Amino acid sequence: MKKKEKSAQLAARHADIFRCPVCGADMHVREQASLVCRNAHAFDFAKQGYVNMLNKPVKTQYDKALFEDRHAFITESGFYLALHTAIAETVGQVTGESSLKVLDAGSGEGSHLARIMADIDREDAVGVGVDIAKEGIMMAAKHYPEQLWLVGDLADLPIADAKSDVILNILSPARYDAFNRVLAPGGCIIKVVPGAGYLKELREALYKGTDKAQYDNADTVALFEAQYGPSERMHITKSVPLDEAALRHLSGMSPLAWNQAPGELDDFITQARTVTLDLEILIGRK
Repeated sequence: MKKKEKSAQLAARHADIFRCPVCGADMHVREQASLVCRNAHAFDFAKQGYVNMLNKPVKTQYDKALFEDRHAFITESGFYLALHTAIAETVGQVTGESSLKVLDAGSGEGSHLARIMADIDREDAVGVGVDIAKEGIMMAAKHYPEQLWLVGDLADLPIADAKSDVILNILSPARYDAFNRVLAPGGCIIKVVPGAGYLKELREALYKGTDKAQYDNADTVALFEAQYGPSERMHITKSVPLDEAALRHLSGMSPLAWNQAPGELDDFITQARTVTLDLEILIGRK
């Protein structure tokens, strides 16, 4: 079965989760080819299996090379293994109305969502990844056809009201107005934010002696708790040994290194080292 057809069949089983980004109407799958609303707004399944639900093209700084580095780093280095395990344990305890619908808002190339869904291992669970970067969603659909992948705007999610049992927002900007609209009663939002030590070795290599070498998540946490009250919080911190290949992928995927000069990170990349994983998991409930 082609990826397009497989994705369309999966979408048809969970069609109630979709919302037309043009008029807000419910949607259904037509002829294993398109998502269509009652007002005839149609969005086709691409041959890779994803659906582009943006009303107009959007340019981002996230290109194919960045997502290739991110995919390799997440899947090969084991750097985020403890994060995936912790989130999966929380998600696995959530009971959905008919199935467990997990939305990854800002999913990128999909590896975080795919790893978490694999750890949950529940037959009634479906993962839906949404990102504005088409290159990331194309890659997600290529590698993880077991989930649903949508190119979409977090500010206007193509997701129906109150249909997401869990919203994941992992190291990504949040749109709480949109999240609150799609979050189901009794559902939870899981936001992952950097701790002060997150990737401190990379920060120091790039910004030693400047204010950018330090990070404080207090404002981000305060904004989250202003929405959901005092949150359940988990703190994951450890030093992870990384080889040259992993360090190269890390430098290629991290926004910290976007403006690096040629050769600036050569010393960082060519010397195997430990790198700090320091993340806070914030859990808010509706």
